Amino acid sequence: PRRERGAPPARDAAERRARRRAPADKLQATMASNEMSMEEVAALKKKRAFKKFSYRGVDLDKLLDLSNKELMELMPCRARRRFKRGLPAKYMRLVKKLRKSKKEASTFEKPATVNTHLRNMIVVPEMIGSVVGVYNGKQFNTVEVKPEMVGMYLAEFSITYKPIRHGRPGIGATNSSRFIPLK
Repeated sequence: PRRERGAPPARDAAERRARRRAPADKLQATMASNEMSMEEVAALKKKRAFKKFSYRGVDLDKLLDLSNKELMELMPCRARRRFKRGLPAKYMRLVKKLRKSKKEASTFEKPATVNTHLRNMIVVPEMIGSVVGVYNGKQFNTVEVKPEMVGMYLAEFSITYKPIRHGRPGIGATNSSRFIPLK
């Protein structure tokens, strides 16, 4: 068979297999240079490194120890303004209920759900680990507060509408399904 101009020459199967094996050979070469055995490499792969959470450069442990004023400095502008103007009593009541439900829960057990209509409550570090039922206008959607949610609103985790699903068209959606009277 003739090959086109500019096309690379055909390689035999043995050469292609050798190319595929090259990365493994490189790994073995680096292992030999580092004096690591296959068991040690497998142990390193098996050992999972968890990403430590930090909010704007502050670790979770330190975040929980911050005062309200120090926490406010870390928050985005809108949240800072909200905290600066003062939170009404109903927001503090929610935090108090969450604190109580966390205290009553036994170790390694999720706390009881605290239902709320306060969709515009900003998630603060004290709420982490709590379970909140956020009202969406019809029902309470259960939300487990995670560290990644700090600074967001509870409403962001409880959608108020049912997303549309595009399926088959309904009756009268096309001209072919229009009513045609009999003469």
